[in-house]
Amino acid sequence: MSPLIRLSASFVALMMAMGIGRFALTPQLPHLLSEGQIDLTAAGLIAAANYLGYFIGAVDAMFSRRPAQVRRRLFGGLWLCVLLTLASFWANGFWSHLLLRFGTGVASAWVLVMITALSQPLAAAAGRPRLGALVFAGPGLGIFLTGLLALGSNLLGQTSATLWLVYAATGLAMLLGILPFLPQPSVTATAAPSASASGNQGIARLGWIYALYGLGYIIPATFLSQMANAQFHGQWQADLFWPCFGLAAATGVVLVSLRRQKPGATGHWLMATLWLQAAGVFACLLGNGPGLALGVILCGTPFLACMQLVMQRSRELAPHATQRNAGLLTACFAVGQLSGPLLAALSSHFSGGLQPALVVAGCGLLIAGGLLLAPVNAARGLCANDGATTARR
Repeated sequence: MSPLIRLSASFVALMMAMGIGRFALTPQLPHLLSEGQIDLTAAGLIAAANYLGYFIGAVDAMFSRRPAQVRRRLFGGLWLCVLLTLASFWANGFWSHLLLRFGTGVASAWVLVMITALSQPLAAAAGRPRLGALVFAGPGLGIFLTGLLALGSNLLGQTSATLWLVYAATGLAMLLGILPFLPQPSVTATAAPSASASGNQGIARLGWIYALYGLGYIIPATFLSQMANAQFHGQWQADLFWPCFGLAAATGVVLVSLRRQKPGATGHWLMATLWLQAAGVFACLLGNGPGLALGVILCGTPFLACMQLVMQRSRELAPHATQRNAGLLTACFAVGQLSGPLLAALSSHFSGGLQPALVVAGCGLLIAGGLLLAPVNAARGLCANDGATTARR
């Protein structure tokens, strides 16, 4: 089967598992709050349960190396995303939503790690690395789709229960369409030889960066719809922000995939995406329409591009440990994400709003970008030494 077909199926798999299974909570929050099912503090705890599940799923995926284990988690994760979204149709109140979001967190992490581990070597072997990079645009278009469905639901005056049903039906249609075409695991694809000491040190630093990124982006990504809803008092214009966030995220992946592949440039691009997102988080502090719109652009555009660059950097450091490092980094990412909603819940409880949490999130992104300065400066020094040596010769 053509690698292009398998990579396209991988794209749709991430579109469904992440856009619907993972991020469907964000456009649903205004509905759940207005219906009185939860309050803003409870919303932060439900989101935290989702990211706790994401962490557990990522750790489990990291140690799933046999082809049968990979296959079970990939297909099981996809089906669980659909079934748990369908079960949300009957959910009502804090505990039911918390348990279901925990389950979708586990399932979406399984899908992300397995699709990353299977699609990226496939693209490299086919000599189409840019197509492999474009797989990461899938979650962005998934967010765009869920946002449009939420907008339509709001215009038609539908409840959150109806929208869960629409999401589940959409996810099922996408899943049935891609099942025969998904990449198949093999012994060579899932083997994970040990990396060098320098590669391990680089992965450890990258893990810290990815954890801070998870903390930084997750508060606007989780509460953007609610912030817009509060600003526009429940009018339909508030529902435009989330699909625009997804469209900007997909666009960012395309733009980064088109860049010239220069040795050592991945770190520079990653630093730029982190600091752009920091600016977007601080823009959300303005709380008005233009501030939120600027937040959508500056947070949304680098969102998935940052994920793509982190995974690319991990392959540069340890090219033969794709699945292990994808799982490890996704677990670090999940720890940061888990911290974000808990921070938002504390911020809402003690200050009545998300402003303190947004300040911490923006600072976390600034620090994450700063952690990339040391490797960049070291590389410059190495180049300078090489140049001096050449000149003496």
